[in-house]
Amino acid sequence: MLPIVLSSTSIYRRLLLEKIGLPFTCAAPHIDESPQENETPEQLVMRLSQEKAIALQPHYSSHLIIGSDQVCILNGELTGKPHNFENAFAQLKKASGQCVTFYTGITLFNSKTGSTDTRCELFNVHFRVLTDTEIISYLKKEQPLNCAGSFKSEGLGITLFEKLDGRDPNTLIGLPLITLTEMLIRQGVNPLTAHD
Repeated sequence: MLPIVLSSTSIYRRLLLEKIGLPFTCAAPHIDESPQENETPEQLVMRLSQEKAIALQPHYSSHLIIGSDQVCILNGELTGKPHNFENAFAQLKKASGQCVTFYTGITLFNSKTGSTDTRCELFNVHFRVLTDTEIISYLKKEQPLNCAGSFKSEGLGITLFEKLDGRDPNTLIGLPLITLTEMLIRQGVNPLTAHD
């Protein structure tokens, strides 16, 4: 089995990948994540997930490298990480009573053979109508300032929603494990039998 590398330093993605029980290492990809002109959200996350995976090839030449990227779209607009309380409040205020769509690109790159498998998973988050008091209280308690959309669905953020709609709840946190498992199996790595 080729060693697995996660092209990310995100603690959330690392914790997700640990769920499938395969050994892996993490490395930062150092790429420009700026959107290109007229690029759709799907094209953006697929391109960036692929670039993140391929960026590590010089250091990991016989590996299975996982790249992932995510954007959040609200009312047709790209919504990134808030980085501060004011932006987070504005994001959640705007999301109140709305549906927010997360596009998550995932790539599995075999740096030994050069084969690349890239896909995009969608996940819809339907917010309930939120009061300013609820938003402020939530932000003070969880401080999701480095999370796209200004919430952590795996924590108290779940209380903000009316409904979640998607194939894999891990997608929302940043790494679609169902899709990744399919990709790994196609490369001959089955998480259920890899240690047998």
